[in-house]
Parts: sequence; C-alpha cells; structure tokens
Amino acid sequence: MIATELYKEAEPFIANCYSELGKTESEALDRLKEIEQSIENKGYYVHTLEELRHGARMAWRNSNRCIGRLFWQSLEVIDARSLEDADQIAEQVFNHIKYATNEGRIRPAITVFAPQFGDRQIRIWNHQLVRYAGYDTGSGILGDPASLDFTRVCTDLGWKGAGTAYDVLPLVIQVNDDPPRWYEHPEGLVKEVQLSHPEIERFEELALKWYAVPFISDMKLEIGGITYTAAPFNGWYMGTEIGARNLADFNRYNKLPEVARLMGLDMSTNTSLWKDRALVELNVAVIHSFKKHGVSIVDHHTASEQFMRFAQQEQNNDRPLTGRWSWLIPPMSPSTTPVWHRGFDNTELKPAYGYQKAPYTRNN
Repeated sequence: MIATELYKEAEPFIANCYSELGKTESEALDRLKEIEQSIENKGYYVHTLEELRHGARMAWRNSNRCIGRLFWQSLEVIDARSLEDADQIAEQVFNHIKYATNEGRIRPAITVFAPQFGDRQIRIWNHQLVRYAGYDTGSGILGDPASLDFTRVCTDLGWKGAGTAYDVLPLVIQVNDDPPRWYEHPEGLVKEVQLSHPEIERFEELALKWYAVPFISDMKLEIGGITYTAAPFNGWYMGTEIGARNLADFNRYNKLPEVARLMGLDMSTNTSLWKDRALVELNVAVIHSFKKHGVSIVDHHTASEQFMRFAQQEQNNDRPLTGRWSWLIPPMSPSTTPVWHRGFDNTELKPAYGYQKAPYTRNN
C-alpha cells in the first residue's frame, strides 16, 4: 500500500477509535499528524497498544459472520508484535492456548504478532491452532476430511501422527521466507471433551470427542491500513458448530448414521426423519458433555438471543448493524431463532478480520 493510501485508511480508523475511547478531536488530530510524519519517513506507522486493543475489538464487532459479537468489548488483546523468532512465536501461541482455555472457563482472546511490511511476514499455517488430522487410508478417510491437505503438509515436514481419528495436528509457523517449522503441542495443553448423553447410556460407545476451544489462526487482522497476518483469536463454541457441523456433516466426521443406529431408528426411509432425530441427540450430547466437564459453550437459541441484544446495542449507539444472514442463522432449527426472521446488510466494515490464501499452497 502506498503512503497516501495508508494514511487514507488510518484517518477514519483514528477518528472512530478515538471518538469511541472518549478522546478529544484535538487528540485525534495530533495523533494523525504523528502518523502522517511516520508514514512519510518510514513508509508505515505503529499502532499504540490502546489503538491495537480497541481496533481488534472493533474488528470482532464488525465480523459479519459471527453470532457472538455481544461480547466484543471483553476480548483480551495480547501484544506480541516484538517477537521475531519462530520458537518465541510458538511459545506465545501455546501461552495463548493456556490462557484462553483457562481449564474450561474460556476467555476470548487474540494474540497479535508483527504486521506485514514489505517482504516481512509471519504466518501460522494452521486453520485452527487445535484441529484433528485427516488421513486417506485408501479404504476411506480416518479423522477429519477437512484436514487432509494440511495433514499431508505436516507429514512432508516431518510430523508423524498416531494414526487415530483424533490426532491433534502440530503448530506450523513461518517467518518471512524462512522454512516453516512445526511444533508439537505440549502434553496436557489441549483440552478435549469426551462426549456422553444424559439419557442414551450407550452413547459413549461411539467414542466421540472434540477439542474445547475454537482458535482461528489463518485470518488476517486489518486495522487502519496495517495488516497483521498472524493474529490467532478465539471465543467459545456454539454447540451446533460441533454437533450439527463438525461431527454431523457428511463430508466431515459423518456421525449421524452411527447415532441413528445406536438409537435404533429406521434409516430405510427419509420420512422417518432419522437424520433430524439423530442430529438433535448428537447436539444434546455436545452441550451436556461440555457442561459436565466445566467447559464454556452456548446453545444456538441463547446465542441468537444474545445477538439480538447486540443488534439493539448497535442501534442505541447509532452504529450500522451488518451481518451475513446465511452464517448468522444456526445450522439446526434456524426458524426457531429470532435471527431467522430478519435480514442484514452484508457491507464489510473496517477494522476487519479477513481471509488469506493458505501459505502452503504456494510451497507445494
């Protein structure tokens, strides 16, 4: 981005950020003068910690696909911009996992590493900091089919999984053009939840489990024209993300047939609604199990009600409410939630989290 364009991005961010933080117009103008001079002299500017913190929170507030935005102000922002070494970055990532997991009382957090500048770039290759491997055995997929490509990449780098359906993939970090480095998660760091059902006693025979925290790690954070290519963040799960997608989708773990067989449902015809009945009980098991093990989770009805409270807050603060309806409606019983019955403007606001091309696609 050329200097003029960078300043044009910084100007509205500083104006909005400083206004929301209760600062005066004079303070905003003085800061913009500093930024303009820095851009002229260096070609970039550096966010203050206050700007970084509020900018990351604003980006969560602007995330059109996220139903959990009511809690945007609670996001803990960890400043790791001074770290340049892959080993240090990995250590900080593991610290983030430990902090956010909090023995199950999950805390929303983001760790922001150094921004992109010229050829300087930090990338975390993982889609999520914690995710299960997927193996093509020749006679079917073992593990998570969504992880097939990345699992092959990790294997090529020298990692070797145990060959189970729930192998946690290693952390892969690349700094600039250095070769990527992989790191096994420290023993005991990743919290997982074994699934059981409050009424179906044999449910545990399915040996299902899922990791406690969703850490998104391949998106970029853009604040005032500055792009942070490594900024892993997390909230907590909405139950249907696991029970109606990760474990239920036919192109993921595809567990609905197994649940239906366990329940003794008639799977010979669609009119028995066996998929629907199995889906509900799988989601019951997810919520029950997370609560049983003291891990934060929200059901889709509560999450939808919370989103409507967020919508009211935005209206009260004279801010535009944006959203992508197809993502905000839950994947199970969406018409029973208030989000289903209204539309949303899908305009993308800034600051924002954005998608990036997987770095390993250019290395294979």
